[in-house]
Amino acid sequence: MMHLPILPILLPFIGAVVLMFPFFNERPVAQRQITLVTLLLTLVASGWLLHDSLSFGPLPYALGDWRPPFGILLLADPLAAMMLVLTAVLAISVSLYAAAGDDQSGRFFHPLFLFQLLGINGAFLTADVFNLFVFFEILLIASYSLLIHGGGRQRTQAALHYVLYNLIGSAFFLIALAILYRVFGTLNLPDMAAKVGDLPSDILPLARAGGLLLLVVFGIKAALLPMHFWLPNTYAATSVPVAALFAIMTKVGVYSMWRFHTAVFGDDAGELSLLGMNWLWPMAILTIVVGSFGVLASRSLRWLAANIIAVSVGTLLLTVAMADVKATAAGVYYTVHSTLLSAALFLLAGLIQAQRGQAGDRFVRARPLLQPRLLGILFAVIAMALVGLPPFSGFIGKVFIMQAAAESGYIWRVWPAILISGLVTLIALSRAGTTLFWRTQGLPSENDNKVAHSSQIVGVSILALSAPLLVVFAGPLTDWSMLASEWLHQGVQLRDLSVGSK
Repeated sequence: MMHLPILPILLPFIGAVVLMFPFFNERPVAQRQITLVTLLLTLVASGWLLHDSLSFGPLPYALGDWRPPFGILLLADPLAAMMLVLTAVLAISVSLYAAAGDDQSGRFFHPLFLFQLLGINGAFLTADVFNLFVFFEILLIASYSLLIHGGGRQRTQAALHYVLYNLIGSAFFLIALAILYRVFGTLNLPDMAAKVGDLPSDILPLARAGGLLLLVVFGIKAALLPMHFWLPNTYAATSVPVAALFAIMTKVGVYSMWRFHTAVFGDDAGELSLLGMNWLWPMAILTIVVGSFGVLASRSLRWLAANIIAVSVGTLLLTVAMADVKATAAGVYYTVHSTLLSAALFLLAGLIQAQRGQAGDRFVRARPLLQPRLLGILFAVIAMALVGLPPFSGFIGKVFIMQAAAESGYIWRVWPAILISGLVTLIALSRAGTTLFWRTQGLPSENDNKVAHSSQIVGVSILALSAPLLVVFAGPLTDWSMLASEWLHQGVQLRDLSVGSK
């Protein structure tokens, strides 16, 4: 089990390579089976990592037995392991939904899907900023192809904007890495954290510039205002399963802020302590405000889901800006909730779109749904959870964040933003549900192919059930979030790592 930390990276890689062989080109059932088995094994490995990291602390892994700071270091601490489990659950649900036929609208969906998972998992596990850049590029290259999976002018145009935007972000990332390497002489996170407090005063401006530039890069990935305008169009234009998988993409940017700025520029960083947090506060609040306007202006359910993601990103960035243990723990819990439920809304939008004829998921009068009760129940659960109504997970997550804000003295910054955005989301989702389920005319479509496939229902239901389950298991989940946050803020130095031969 000494190789357990690398399995969430290795398993998707092996599955993707196997699926690239020509033997599987015309065998969709075999592709789906291999993908699902790979995802289940990844979930098992991630769950095992979570158990071990919670029980024994962070688990380091030095590739090729090259000891840090010179080699590639993976670090499976409780925060990384929780994100791995979250990604695996999301990927399984999306894979089940796509197995109803969305995966066959273009070529190489399953290998690209697994390569994307590889990049996401690698970004969560790496303890080296350069390798964070490498895994970012892996997941972005896969996402470029997934965006245009199935073709179409709208998807191609959205993908072009997405590609150009992220190429600019990648260029800034490399510039920031060059600056930080000049300052620290290493890009290993524990080593940087150990050195930041002893930097000479003449090099502090350069370190500040590199850290702030990296904060901009992570803001691009997280869709922080004013760098978020690519998100709604991109998420609404691509296929439904891809949009649902992309619900985790913005969280990678937020996670990177936690991992880098909390570990390196935390409370023990001297003059560089809490670097950029004063700028992050107004940008996070404005992200919520602009996202809320987008929620109200949305004309379709997928656009609404995309703007809800923007609001959730702003909410998470408030927890980053608070920069304390309880705020980070609240952010971790809210990350799990918002990722699963926003992805569920995307998948549900796909089912509704298929049953409303030419109206799709737009908020206009159209024919009745073929399965109004089933889809209505799913919509009600997902909507109430996203709004933050009790007794669902959104309520627990928002209360957790507001408690952290009260203890930190940030009530007037955090509470109005969360409460007003929740009210706006309630209004928008109530209007959406009324239009989609009650404002109907004519008769339902007689095409039985439009009835939701069983695998699609299972995929949506897994995500929707997370709303009550995150409440039922809120006790252990909040405890795990607190432990993950404590390890993150405590910082792991190289001298604390017992890295065996790998």
